[in-house]
Amino acid sequence: MSQNPHKPHSSEEKLSALEDDQESLDNSIRKRIQQSVPGSHRDDTPKSSPPRPVSVEELMETAKGVTNMALAHEIVVNGDFQIKPAELPEHSLEKKVREIVHKAFWDCLEAQLKEDPPTYDHAIKLLGEIKENLLSFLLPGHTRLRNQIMEVLDLDLIKQEAENGALDIAKLVEFVIGMMGTLCAPARDEEIKKLKDIHEIVPLFRAIFSVLDLMKMDMANFAVSSIRPKLMQQSAEYERKKFQEFLEKQPNSLDLVTDWLQEAADDLAKLRYKKLPPPSSAAGAAGGASVLCSTAIQNHAYLKLLKWDHANRPFPETVLMDQSRFQEIQLELEQLLVAGTVLLVTFSAAGAALIDVPGFAEKIKTIVKVLLTGMHLPSFNLKESLATIGEKVCAEVNSCLSQHGFAPFTAERETVLKGQIQAVANPDNTICKLIDSRIQKFLENYLASSHQKVVPTVPGGLGPIQRELEEIAVKFVRLVNYNKIVFSPYYDAVLGKILTKEEPQLVGKPEEL
Repeated sequence: MSQNPHKPHSSEEKLSALEDDQESLDNSIRKRIQQSVPGSHRDDTPKSSPPRPVSVEELMETAKGVTNMALAHEIVVNGDFQIKPAELPEHSLEKKVREIVHKAFWDCLEAQLKEDPPTYDHAIKLLGEIKENLLSFLLPGHTRLRNQIMEVLDLDLIKQEAENGALDIAKLVEFVIGMMGTLCAPARDEEIKKLKDIHEIVPLFRAIFSVLDLMKMDMANFAVSSIRPKLMQQSAEYERKKFQEFLEKQPNSLDLVTDWLQEAADDLAKLRYKKLPPPSSAAGAAGGASVLCSTAIQNHAYLKLLKWDHANRPFPETVLMDQSRFQEIQLELEQLLVAGTVLLVTFSAAGAALIDVPGFAEKIKTIVKVLLTGMHLPSFNLKESLATIGEKVCAEVNSCLSQHGFAPFTAERETVLKGQIQAVANPDNTICKLIDSRIQKFLENYLASSHQKVVPTVPGGLGPIQRELEEIAVKFVRLVNYNKIVFSPYYDAVLGKILTKEEPQLVGKPEEL
């Protein structure tokens, strides 16, 4: 606030916080863009032509465009998107300075009001800000409310009353609270009720501004939800346009996408030739080439994102904004893989006794999920966690067996089950690889049938994790389909070159693959 820079949560502070967030986001995006430039990680790869020099102004304009595109994308794909007030880190210098400044302001206000006669300079400025906030919540049709606010919070009249010793601050604050109750969302009724229980002026002013900030967030989030349907209709063209502008300034910005799709095409070609006998005829070889259709390559490429080495390999440019989402799905699948493997070996060890026991599979999944928390962190020790999972699972199995009249595991059977669970840490574990291949196959089928609205059958052995797997598949397919809508022209262009280049090489040379 221009009149009073010390008031907590002022509009000036919010603007500063938003600018800081914007600068931080721009820096992050520019860093990720630089990481995605092929020259930064493939210096030994010859280029057909060097990229043209780009001015600082062009880079800043591009970064701003990418930032806006990222915001629109977030609003569209994240149904839970909300604007939240910025919170400073605990014990940070900035937070300490802010607290000291705010305390000084409120102490000054309190000292003014305790003077004889009271001085109302700060209080009147606060009432002016409250007036502007209340007016900002009104719609064009709220003429009566607007007139009430303008009449009661007439600053010139309030100043005259203060000079003549006739100002009734308590009455004005009562009006403010009543108007806030009229304009706030139902979710804020409890906060408004609490305001009425505060009788000291300074704490009441502080609480009023805190609730006003919450109301501003509510108004902003209402605006976001209101524009989402319209934004969703236009976002594909908007993102494509912004990406094209970025591409024109950075012509090599599809190099990572090209590598990604090329790898997917190579994978499919190898898989196809493994399934075919040595081609003794041109027809046999042509069959291998025909499988490399654009849709199959794209779907396989998206599946490769769920096995991505995020620490050592830059993400393809067209999916960069969704990297965190793909990474989240990847982590969920890794945890689900362990849960599915543990359940399979547990049911195998227990026989038919526990398969139909209500709630048993859910308890095992909860144990696995809790003990695998932080699985993505470098400090996480999978072997130790699996050892603990083995102990807990055996205890749960014995408890469940006893409750249903079955003999508990012998020490030998417990040892075998614990060993099988700990063996999941081995990348070459046969059962784990089997479950993983079936999960990948299910996701592939789900992706291929997404436009047909037919849910593919869950492969054998995945029944206990079917619900979680389908939830992940829905998120994955929604993400993929939207990405295809936005970037399909670029994928078609890249795949057209790949398929044209690969087709002659695919005929009669399976042994080289």
